[in-house]
This record gives sequence, structure tokens and C-alpha cells, in this order.
Amino acid sequence: MEKNVAYWFAVHTRSRHEKQVDSFLREKNISSFLPLVKTISRRRDRKKFIDVPLFPGYLFVNITLDNLYEIKSTRGVVRIIGDGEGFIPSPIPDAEINNLKTLINSNVAIDPYKYLQKGTKVRVVSGPLIGLEGLLVKRKTNYRVVVSIDILQKSTSAEISIADIESID
Repeated sequence: MEKNVAYWFAVHTRSRHEKQVDSFLREKNISSFLPLVKTISRRRDRKKFIDVPLFPGYLFVNITLDNLYEIKSTRGVVRIIGDGEGFIPSPIPDAEINNLKTLINSNVAIDPYKYLQKGTKVRVVSGPLIGLEGLLVKRKTNYRVVVSIDILQKSTSAEISIADIESID
């Protein structure tokens, strides 16, 4: 890794502190990305739509290696996800973050999905998710494209028409 190049890193936060940590990072002028999905909160007397993190306990930052201490010293941050040995943070490929942003910014219903390592790699060629790359899976009678963040071993999926995709080989 080069010292002056910005990389994406996954940040583990305290439980239910993702939005607060995201706010603290933005106050420090650090580029962060917290993928949120709308869900219904059911209370005794009402139902309400709320934004919840797609990957609870995690958010992403785009920083140079010089700014690692700024992240670690932010209130609510537990650690930067790394290889485990020597506590060296592991960068996330830009393509994985871009795929995740495409899913979040589309108006397609998305769900967390079990992490997959094998499957048919596909690219979306038409529709609101154009350019997205992921794994094709079949769920009941529908096809879904699964986008994974390898370092977190977490995935999310969106329903897709089989006519909107092409295989990547």
C-alpha cells in the first residue's frame, strides 16, 4: 500500500453507534460511507420507517494511511478491520464499495444475505443497477444478485430480472 493514496477500510464500531461515529468522522472531514436501508419499526401503537445500517456495527472510510490514528481515536470506533496479525488494516477494493453504493442508491429492495464465495459472477447490463457486478443466486422463483464485502464476510442481495444480466468470465 502506498502512503499517499486513499484506500477504503472497514471500521468496526460499538454496538448501535454507527450513525454517531459517521457523524464524528464527517466533523473531522473524513470521507465515510454508512450504507443504510429503510425498514419498518413496529411499536405498540404505530409503525414507522427508519434507516438502519445494512451491516450492523460497521461503516467504511476512504483515507490515506497517515489518517489511521484519526479513525482509531474517534469516539465509538472499536478497530479498523485488518488481517489480524500485526494489526495492519486491510483495504477494500474500490469495486466492492462502488457496487454497494449502486445498490444503496437504487430504488430496489435489498436484503442482507449470507456471505457467498462461489457462484456465477454476473454484471448487470440494463435497469437501475446497470454496471453492478456480483454473484447470481436463485431464491424461490426469483433471481437475485449478491454483492459481498469480502473482508467483513457480509453480503447483500437485490432482486434482478434474468434478462438484465450477463455472465462475467
